Amino acid sequence: MDYQMSTPTYDIDYDTSEPCQKTNVKLIAARLLPPLYSLVFIFGFVGNMLVVLILINCKKLKSMTDIYLLNLAISDLLFLITIPFWAYYAANEWLLGNVMCKLFTGMYHIGYFGGIFFIILLTIDRYLAIVHAVFALKARTVTFGGVTSGVTWVVAVFASLPGIIFTKSQKESHHYTCSPHYPPSQYHFWKNFQTLKMVILGLVLPLLVMVTCYSGILKTLLRCRNEKKRHRAVRLIFTIMIVYFLFWAPYNIVLLLSTFQVFFGLNNCQSSNRLDQAMQVTETLGMTHCCINPVIYAFVGEKFRDYLAGFFRKHIARRLCKHCAIFQREAPERVNSVYTRSTGDQEISTGL
Repeated sequence: MDYQMSTPTYDIDYDTSEPCQKTNVKLIAARLLPPLYSLVFIFGFVGNMLVVLILINCKKLKSMTDIYLLNLAISDLLFLITIPFWAYYAANEWLLGNVMCKLFTGMYHIGYFGGIFFIILLTIDRYLAIVHAVFALKARTVTFGGVTSGVTWVVAVFASLPGIIFTKSQKESHHYTCSPHYPPSQYHFWKNFQTLKMVILGLVLPLLVMVTCYSGILKTLLRCRNEKKRHRAVRLIFTIMIVYFLFWAPYNIVLLLSTFQVFFGLNNCQSSNRLDQAMQVTETLGMTHCCINPVIYAFVGEKFRDYLAGFFRKHIARRLCKHCAIFQREAPERVNSVYTRSTGDQEISTGL
C-alpha cells in the first residue's frame, strides 16, 4: 500500500511547526476499512475466479482476447489476495515481519500495474479487431497474446520495484508498520517520482489509449449498417471508459494533491487531515474496480453468460442436487437440441 497504511497519527503543521494530530484519521481507517476491504475481497475473488475457470474449462483460451482476459483476472486476483492483510493492518499493526511486508507490497503493486496494462492491451485488441480486421486475422493469435502477456508481466514487475525496495516493516512509536521509507537525502525525489509514476501509468496512459482507440472504433461502428449491434458496442465502449475513470481518477487526483501539498497551497493541518481521509476513500473506491472488471470484460457478453450458466449446472448445481429430475433429463435434451439445429432453431446455435 502506497499511502493510507503508512498514515501516521500525527504530522507537522507547516504553518505553526507544531504536531498535527491525525488520530481521527487512524480511527476512521480502523473502523471503516476492514469491512469495506472484506467486501471487495469476497466479490472480487469470486468474480475473477469464475472468469479464470470459465476461460480455461469452457473457452479453452482459443483467442488472444481470452489470453488477455485470463491475465487481467490473474492480475486482479494477485491484487485481491493482499487485501485481507491490509484490512487487518488498518485496524491493528503489522505483525508479519519485513519479508511478508515486501512480498504483499510487491503483489499489490504488480497486480495493480498488471491490471492496468492488460486493460490497455484489451483496448488495443478491440481496436485491431474492429478497425483493422484484415490485419487482425494475422496479428491476433494465441501465441502473440502469450508473448505480449509475458512482456507485460515483466514491465509490471519493473514498475513495482521502487515500491518493493523502499517498503519495509519497522517499529514506530509503540507498534510495527509496513510502509515506504525513502532515503532522507532523496526523500522528496522518490516520493514525487512514485506519485508521478502512479498518475501517468494509472490514469494518463490508459485514458490516452482508450480515447485514441475508441475514437477509431466509434468511427468504424458508425458506418456499421446493423444499428442494434452498433448501439450495443458503443454503449459497452462508453461504459468501459466511464467506469475506469470514475473508479481510479479520484485516487490519482488525491494522490497528486497530497504529494504536492505545498504547490497546491494545502500544506496545513486541516487540509492534510482531509487529504488523508480522501485518500482512504478514493483508494478503496479504486480497489473495487477489480470487482467490476469481470462484469465489464466478461459477463456482459451473452456467450460468456451461457458458459457461466453451463459451468454452474455442470460443476455446482449437479453436485448440490444429484437426484434432481432436471439434471436427469439434461443429457437427452442436449441430444435432441443437436438434431433440432438443422430444423431452424437458430437461437440455440448462435447463442443470441
